[in-house]
Amino acid sequence: MQIEAAVLRAADAPYTIESLDLADPGPGEILVRVAGAGMCHTDMLGRVPGDLVAKPVVLGHEGSGVVEAVGPGVTGPTVGDHVVMSFDSCGECANCRAAKPGACPQMTALNMLAMPLDGTPRATGPGGEPVHTRWFGQSSFASHALGTARNVVPVTKDVPLDVLGPLGCGVQTGAASVLVSLGVRAGDSIAVFGAGAVGLAAVMAARIAGASTIVAVDLHESRLDLARELGATHVINGADDDIAGQIRAISGGEGVQYSFDSTAVPEVVSTAVASLRTTGVCGLVGVGAAEYRLDANLLLMGRTVKGIIEGDAVPHTFIPRMIEMWRQGRFPFDRLVTTYPLAQINEAEADTTSGKVVKPVLIP
Repeated sequence: MQIEAAVLRAADAPYTIESLDLADPGPGEILVRVAGAGMCHTDMLGRVPGDLVAKPVVLGHEGSGVVEAVGPGVTGPTVGDHVVMSFDSCGECANCRAAKPGACPQMTALNMLAMPLDGTPRATGPGGEPVHTRWFGQSSFASHALGTARNVVPVTKDVPLDVLGPLGCGVQTGAASVLVSLGVRAGDSIAVFGAGAVGLAAVMAARIAGASTIVAVDLHESRLDLARELGATHVINGADDDIAGQIRAISGGEGVQYSFDSTAVPEVVSTAVASLRTTGVCGLVGVGAAEYRLDANLLLMGRTVKGIIEGDAVPHTFIPRMIEMWRQGRFPFDRLVTTYPLAQINEAEADTTSGKVVKPVLIP
């Protein structure tokens, strides 16, 4: 079928809106008409020079939409279902069976390579050249996307479908990191480094968990203001001196029980670890850093640094949970969203890179 998609043909090229020929859904595949697709920091990996992400490619991995067709063998989603698309996983390995799909050994192959495991292109351009359309099992910067039963999550039809896409990755990562992976509880303290969509979702989740001290750190005052409105008890500008010292002072001199970093900036991660109390845990979700340098003495005293993938969430249960929290007025993730027509994808990318907006959502 013919679809419209935002195609990235080179790391330093603008997106171009093109007509592509997308294959019919094959075994285990689901065709989704996209209602909206969030732009996530991970999509910026397409801008990394080299062959990290094959080109030409359709990015986008926070899609929502309506099921239009299903391939042979699909059980679960049916035609007409409203769905959110999340990351893909094999469903058969020990980690998937243990409800840790983000730790699937095939995580990279199924999500980061933007192509099916068998290497068969699922879309072609006007000249018949292959276009990669399996980014995070979906490639949703398009009018239609092919997903699988593992990453297509049915949702209720009485919620605003076009803005639900960010629940599939960024918002899920922030909220689940706090509620599932770190297990923040009432009375705990946490410092959140980076107040983008992931960090602000973490702030909202910490408030839901009942944390008594929630510190947000960011360079943008507008985002710090929003963090206060969403639940932060304290905010710190990332350009300030001795941020770890300020956090220790806020938390009674001892440090916070949890810190959470979404920036992947090595100096920020070092500060996040230094902000912890003894026995504290720092969760890392940022993508892009090659290495971190940490004070070994801090770790020897009992602090823990933990890598977290997709919040350690199971999308089929956690996405409906977030929607229910939104219904209750406790999780206003829609306040992070700014919508753009898909044709304005380059403007949306520039606005999120500059910090002008928190979470662009592209509407085909």
